[in-house]
Amino acid sequence: MELWGVTDCGRVRKHNQDVFRIQHSDEHDIAILVVCDGMGGTNAGNVASELAASSFLDYIKKHIDDLKNLDDYAELISDASVNANTVVFDRSLYNDEYEGMGTTLVAAIISEYGVVVSNIGDSRLYSVIENEIKQVTTDHSVIEEMVERGEITRAEARIHPSRNLITRAIGASPYEPPDVFVINLNKNDYLVLCSDGLTNMVLETEILAQLQSNNTVQESCEILLKMALERGAPDNVTIVILRR
Repeated sequence: MELWGVTDCGRVRKHNQDVFRIQHSDEHDIAILVVCDGMGGTNAGNVASELAASSFLDYIKKHIDDLKNLDDYAELISDASVNANTVVFDRSLYNDEYEGMGTTLVAAIISEYGVVVSNIGDSRLYSVIENEIKQVTTDHSVIEEMVERGEITRAEARIHPSRNLITRAIGASPYEPPDVFVINLNKNDYLVLCSDGLTNMVLETEILAQLQSNNTVQESCEILLKMALERGAPDNVTIVILRR
């Protein structure tokens, strides 16, 4: 299993409110990946993403030892996401500086049983299986709803002025259940987790082409980040790649 992640402030933003976490155990062949894209004031978005990522990971590590099947992992990743929401929401209630803060969260647990995925917001997880890239998660965004209603095309969505407006977020309400997905990942297949700072700048076909180039996952992360930065990167950019 090969893993790497990068994050960057981008060309416009003064602060990086994206956060990623990677945990890997060779002994148990388990990996945990998390990407969060914070929203709020100068400090609040960063606090929300840090809190969500850390509390999510802590919850997983506290409860992961006794899991026996893929259903157990799916339940765990859902519970960890709900717990992250509670932590962020509660912090926003008791500190005026953090009022209204929130964050996206996309995460995956890779184990011997398979892969479970959780997401809230518009940060994404892609699978690359047998040289085909697929967006596993569904964006919780105004733009995604417009595309589903047939009001705009995917190409128009990439440049629409409302493309950064999300409809669900960690910390936005007292209870925010995630979407949970279960997938299989074979040897040499990939997972890509990223914030919209990447997907607003780099096409899915370009991500796929980079993963087909025989580079290491570190090199692929760095090249994709460079592509986003060269195109202006108005938002923070975060990329995590796993090769099975």
